[in-house]
Amino acid sequence: MRVIIASNNAHKVSEIENALSFPDWTFQTLKEAGLQSDPAEDADSFEGNARIKAQAVRALAPDAAVLADDSGLEVDYLQGAPGVYSSRYAGEDGNDEANNAKLLSELAGVPDEQRTARFVCTLVYISPEGDELVARGTVEGKIGYEERGQEGFGYDPLFSPDAFGGEKTFAEVSQAEKSSLSHRGNALRVLRDKISSL
Repeated sequence: MRVIIASNNAHKVSEIENALSFPDWTFQTLKEAGLQSDPAEDADSFEGNARIKAQAVRALAPDAAVLADDSGLEVDYLQGAPGVYSSRYAGEDGNDEANNAKLLSELAGVPDEQRTARFVCTLVYISPEGDELVARGTVEGKIGYEERGQEGFGYDPLFSPDAFGGEKTFAEVSQAEKSSLSHRGNALRVLRDKISSL
């Protein structure tokens, strides 16, 4: 079965392919499927934005399965910000350097115990028949005081998951180690279970 991933992000695609390796499934990015889709993500929730992306791709390729995700960082001290605005927190979509700099600025002087945060990922899968499955995954952690590590992307150099005891950020571990407990990894495991039980 052909599954179109509503993204051209190589990091996301790799993680999805590894997690959902069903025998007869083949995955395509938007580019590989020859599609262009960039709908306005104007929902107020991760699930809403993922559904917008999934439905937009389904309208272009109704014979394929579609998988879309929306994810971001929620910082408790900032009342859940940047949230659904995570990729454009500093104004320009996808500018990781500017987003991280803004987050560090917003948390300047905030003590360790108040720097709690979580990554959230919501997946929306639509089957070729039009059936929808939703899966959500989170991972709890804290925001550091400086960027550490060269792996990953986005806020990974600032986020230290609780499972690492504050010793490492997501950018200081391998993709496999990150996926074993990341928000997207957790959401994909939930989705895999749901698909397997159909």
